[in-house]
Amino acid sequence: MIPNGYLMFEDENFIESSVAKLNALRKSGQFCDVRLQVCGHEMLAHRAVLACCSPYLFEIFNSDSDPHGVSHVKLDDLNPEAVEVLLNYAYTAQLKADKELVKDVYSAAKKLKMDRVKQVCGDYLLSRMDITSCISYRNFASCMGDSRLLNKVDAYIQEHLLQISEEEEFLKLPRLKLEVMLEENVCLPSNGKLYTKVQTLYYSAHHKLLDGNLLEGQAEVFGSDDDHIQFVQKKPPRENGHKQLSGSSTGCLSSPSPKHEWKIVASEKTSNNTYLCLAVLDGIFCVIFLHGRNSPQSSPTSTPKLIKSLSFEVHPDELIEKAMSPMQYARSGLGTAEMNGRLIAAGGYNREECLRTVECYDPRTDHWSFLAPMRTPRARFQMAVLMGRLYVVGGSNGHSDDLSCGEMYDPNLDDWTPVPELRTNRCNAGVCALNGKLYIVGGSDPYGQKGLKNCDVFDPVTKVWTSCAPLNIRRHQSAVCELGGYLYIIGGAESWNCLNTVERYNPENNTWSLIAPMNVARRGAGVAVLDGKLFVGGGFDGSHAISCVEMYDPARNEWKVMGNMTSPRSNAGVTTVGNTIYAVGGFDGNEFLNTVEVYNLEANEWSPYTKIFQF
Repeated sequence: MIPNGYLMFEDENFIESSVAKLNALRKSGQFCDVRLQVCGHEMLAHRAVLACCSPYLFEIFNSDSDPHGVSHVKLDDLNPEAVEVLLNYAYTAQLKADKELVKDVYSAAKKLKMDRVKQVCGDYLLSRMDITSCISYRNFASCMGDSRLLNKVDAYIQEHLLQISEEEEFLKLPRLKLEVMLEENVCLPSNGKLYTKVQTLYYSAHHKLLDGNLLEGQAEVFGSDDDHIQFVQKKPPRENGHKQLSGSSTGCLSSPSPKHEWKIVASEKTSNNTYLCLAVLDGIFCVIFLHGRNSPQSSPTSTPKLIKSLSFEVHPDELIEKAMSPMQYARSGLGTAEMNGRLIAAGGYNREECLRTVECYDPRTDHWSFLAPMRTPRARFQMAVLMGRLYVVGGSNGHSDDLSCGEMYDPNLDDWTPVPELRTNRCNAGVCALNGKLYIVGGSDPYGQKGLKNCDVFDPVTKVWTSCAPLNIRRHQSAVCELGGYLYIIGGAESWNCLNTVERYNPENNTWSLIAPMNVARRGAGVAVLDGKLFVGGGFDGSHAISCVEMYDPARNEWKVMGNMTSPRSNAGVTTVGNTIYAVGGFDGNEFLNTVEVYNLEANEWSPYTKIFQF
């Protein structure tokens, strides 16, 4: 077409053809005037092409003393494969990288100031981010100094904090427990978000947290042990009232310096005045368990005061009743046990996801804290205390066949170690300690279709599993406990039909015998011992989760119906701590539970409340 006498022609294939030829010239080394040295690899290219897409290289080329010679550029901190991806992009406008290479391409694009590529790579990473990978992505974004990417990752972490806290990367993070003493009329935020601008903390070279908002020497925070720190919340600081402390190990929690991050990334209110937080402290990503407690006395105004204990003299009228603090996680099919006067709740599942986390409840303070997580996610298992150690064996991890592995928790080390595997995979089995040995009884076959009669015993001295007499009736999802030197297995199911039958094992003659049956057939019930009797509660009766409780008197060989739990609970944990029976977690027929209730023997009633001192 020739408008106004001018020849006009547009070759739609020219650019594509020229780009392909130009890239071919690069790969063959023809007419190249740039040599890139990338970790021992030499790459040839054309200066004009690279200068057009990389401001970083443009500056280098523009400062060359000989603009007509060959430029040499060393990039020893980049991945050669990533640089090759960027060279192809520079010549073809097409960015192609394997998913494993995207982070390295991003790093190379950052170095070369190729912002468009950096943004595309960041968006790709965000599109692939999930609860498993978000912490590593967060570390990457922080390392790259990308505030846009960092803000989006942090928003995701805040939204999914509880799910993320079950993941491997989260469980590897360092942990810090803070107990905040609050003054009158001061409380932690109630909306689940935790902000720290009102409190500026410094970590000194003497390994103490210091309050930088107040005058020097007026508010020193003392650590009571390695990871449990108590500090006093003082009056609101005056403007410009903080003083930066000297020393390389100090830093401001609320005013990040250019070199180090100090911030709360995400927080979740888990119970009244209790928060789970992810924070960056002086560039270190860590977990903070924050518990707020009303101060029993006014905070000091001039002299630092060491708070050694929260025990104070009170009058009877200062006892108040409050709802018991729930577990951090809802759990069904969990393992529970009493250890050193505390209730341990481990594993379980929630919406078909098996958990590794282990929580510890202290009845004296009505407070849950975390112990080291198990090595293996597991649910539908039971656990027992043997020789001062906590044992878990068998169960299911929710993905593969039933488990044969086990592990042992040492409270002195706060760590789990493997124990010899079972001879067969076992899920939904009963576990109990008896006469210095560990027993695993019944359970389901690998297909979960029917119960087992198998009974095995573990000797912690020889570390060997051996078999003992089989059950009279196949059963899985049974309640198992020890009383009076005997082992009891209660209820369960033969296949899917619930049982009310009960068997008792005599270790002296290695025999199982049937005793009086329960009034209600059930599987997935919990059992605890109190006052020389067995208490069996909750479970599933074949059609729905139940709340009914029965008591067995071995002297009379009879069962008696007792007061119901306040909530139906199937596959819950039932354990005695002190002189009190606790029921935790389970499934009520509609949702998974993180709630706790206790049994009062004198009143024959269950309650979700506990009595605490009001200061």
